[in-house]
Amino acid sequence: MSEQGDGAQVGIPTHILRASQSGEDTPHARPIRVLIADDHAIVRKGIRALLATEKGIEVVGEAEDGAEALVQARQLRPDVVLMDLVMPVMNGVDAIRQIGEQLPDVRILVLTSFTGLDKIFPAIKAGALGYLLKDSTPEELVRAIRQVYRGNASLHPAVARKLLQELSEPSGKAPAEDPLTDREKEVLRLVAQGRHNQEIADLLAISEATVRTHVSHILTKLELSSRTQAALYALRRGIASLEDADAQLRFGPA
Repeated sequence: MSEQGDGAQVGIPTHILRASQSGEDTPHARPIRVLIADDHAIVRKGIRALLATEKGIEVVGEAEDGAEALVQARQLRPDVVLMDLVMPVMNGVDAIRQIGEQLPDVRILVLTSFTGLDKIFPAIKAGALGYLLKDSTPEELVRAIRQVYRGNASLHPAVARKLLQELSEPSGKAPAEDPLTDREKEVLRLVAQGRHNQEIADLLAISEATVRTHVSHILTKLELSSRTQAALYALRRGIASLEDADAQLRFGPA
């Protein structure tokens, strides 16, 4: 697994920074707008039918390949894109990257049948905030959509296990100097536990706005784009334990 500077301690180099990914569970007056990108019509229609029964979630469009997903995302401005990875014209990873560059407020939840690290790492590196398998239950899919909408990580347990196993093994290279302050490390450890900004503020006796600032500084310094990547970094550097990261990566905050 490659390492490129501080941010690449988890095998993830620089890409678009999303300051909006605060992880806050904020109320919303309208439904979560979802775009479904999958090259199989039966999958798209099945997901649409499922989500039509869920209060607070609205499917605003469908795309049969990555290129169409990018066009639809520009036009419809969804909150969450459910993205398959293996599609014609443009694959899911390229679509994730381009959507992240052009529409940084749109959150991406991968929904695929692939569990190999050769698929997982590129998707997270490109900016996906969640990675779910197609054998997940309807309840897991709905929960993942809501978690990703809030800016929280949501990884299928099998995917989380592979990531944690990979990242817990020694890299064989001396770690670069950690750029974080002691306070930022405290915040990062709590982020890795899946805690909301307000919870972190209460635990550290600081304001929620200060926590947001710390999280923004952490992501900027580490050249990361999401709390998922931050949790992986914390594990790699020993700032958080396997138990901390496991709680965040498998389930995210409730």
